[in-house]
Amino acid sequence: MPVNYLNQIQRGIDFIETYLEEDIPLATVAREAGLSQWHYQRIFKALTKETLKNYIRARRLANALDKLLETRMGILNIAILAGYNSQEAFTRAFKEHYALTPNEFRQRGRRNLIVRKLKIDESYLRHIHHNMEHIPELDTRPAMLLVGMHTRFYGSDSDKNNLGEQLPPLWERFIARLAEVEHTVPGCCYGVVLPAAGDSDELEYYAAIEVRQIDALPAGMHKIEIPATNYATFLHRGVGKLVDQTVDFIYSSWLCQSEYRHNGGPDLEIYDASFDPLSENSQMRYAIPIA
Repeated sequence: MPVNYLNQIQRGIDFIETYLEEDIPLATVAREAGLSQWHYQRIFKALTKETLKNYIRARRLANALDKLLETRMGILNIAILAGYNSQEAFTRAFKEHYALTPNEFRQRGRRNLIVRKLKIDESYLRHIHHNMEHIPELDTRPAMLLVGMHTRFYGSDSDKNNLGEQLPPLWERFIARLAEVEHTVPGCCYGVVLPAAGDSDELEYYAAIEVRQIDALPAGMHKIEIPATNYATFLHRGVGKLVDQTVDFIYSSWLCQSEYRHNGGPDLEIYDASFDPLSENSQMRYAIPIA
């Protein structure tokens, strides 16, 4: 049913609330929700515009705020329960979040709490209304054999996000060596995105091209086999840096309301001659494997 993903995200949130005063591994939250860590973080970020790690940190600070007002517990003890190793580190984080030190807040109370103003992301709203198709193309792609170059990175759903540092240089290196790949199927290049092994929010990424056969791999390149899979493929228009907004829409809106589930396979970025990373008229496609 369409509501399953929302129920699973809520199960993870409920688990966080139950264990606010303990260390909460992100992988454990996802496991309690019945999702992989990657998919839980991806859907959570798309729905809330906040990384899961930042959300947990903010909730633990809010729990500490209640203890400052409602108990006589020492600030150091409250800091430890909030996951900080020292009162100094806790004070820095608290002041950054609430614009007061814990001691100042305890003295002044809630009446002087500075609440952050909600900011509507107007660029996101413009993007989803003008730069992408809301209804995907649903089809079965045949099995593909790809050759490409590999890196690991942290996506926008992680507070370690280094996408901009890792992926553009990878594509530059791969395009420069594209002539070394034999038996290519012309027309498209592919970005292949999948979670790294184990409990990590790190992702695997391949910049690749389809080939008909492999006689020998160029040095430093890898073979990637993609099985025949059903995909929901979305058209993205605009500069390359806005692709994350398209992906946010896919995971937060379309997937949560559809009758489909992500099947756990790799996502595909599909680049053809209409893609220009710096042009407002650029087009590419983002495909998620569905069941």
